[in-house]
Parts: sequence; C-alpha cells; structure tokens
Amino acid sequence: MAARWMIWGAALSFLADQASKYFVIHWMGLDQRHRIDVLPPFLNFRYGENTGINFGLFGGGDEAARWILIALSAVICVILAVWVCRGQDKSRGMQLSAGLVIGGALGNVADRLLYGYVLDFLNTSCCGIQNPFVFNVADIFIFAGAAGLIFFDGRSKKPA
Repeated sequence: MAARWMIWGAALSFLADQASKYFVIHWMGLDQRHRIDVLPPFLNFRYGENTGINFGLFGGGDEAARWILIALSAVICVILAVWVCRGQDKSRGMQLSAGLVIGGALGNVADRLLYGYVLDFLNTSCCGIQNPFVFNVADIFIFAGAAGLIFFDGRSKKPA
C-alpha cells in the first residue's frame, strides 16, 4: 500500500485529537469550569468555541460559513490524499506529514459536525507575554504536518 504511513498518521492524529478533547473538556469538566491552570503560565486549559479558522479568524457563527469550512477542509484532505497516493516517490516522512494534516483537519471537521464549532482548550504563554488565544491538538498536528510537508519535500534543490 503506497500511502500506509499517511493512513496511520491520519488515524492516530484524529484519535489523539478527539480523545484529548473528550478528556479535557468533558471528563475534566472544562466546559463547566472554563479554566484549569496546569503549569502556569506555560500550559493552561481555557475553554473555547471556535466558529472560524485559526485564532477565530472569519468566525461569526453563521451556519453557511460552518458548512463552507467543512467542505473546504474535506476538499483539502482529498486533494492532499490524492497527491500523496499518486506520487511514487513520496517518502514515509511526506506520507506521515500529509496524514497529520488530514487527521487534524478531520478532527476539527468532526467538531463542526457534532457541535457547530471547533472545541479549543490549550493556552500557552511565556516570558511575561500573555497569549489570549486557545487552540487544540488538531491544530498542532496540522501545523506539524504542514511543516513536515515542507521539510520532507524531497525535491533536489538547484544551486542559484
């Protein structure tokens, strides 16, 4: 199977995202408490409902925007999967990176389908700088996967 690493990456990142959200938000009761200080200021749990994209951009709670974001995420996942499956020279790192992006995106899609918004709960601050934003494990996987797609590109660089 040409895309085994992509499938594993997608499945594991999706499951890790959904499990972390269930554990922190529902089991630990963050949805009721709204804040839990874990290792302040480096790691805190803050309850957030994101109707937009990263950092709440383009969020307004509009139902049409919700479905547009779901469709856009699904299209990106399909395009990325087809791109990886068609390429004969895609390394394991490239496949895994694509899987992380796909799994993270599908984790956020699942939230939009279940709740109408993406559940966010991670807040990190450091060195006297207070970060007002919250994010989730899916966002970490999407970012790491996108960085991996760049890092594991594999194209030979031609000297200038």
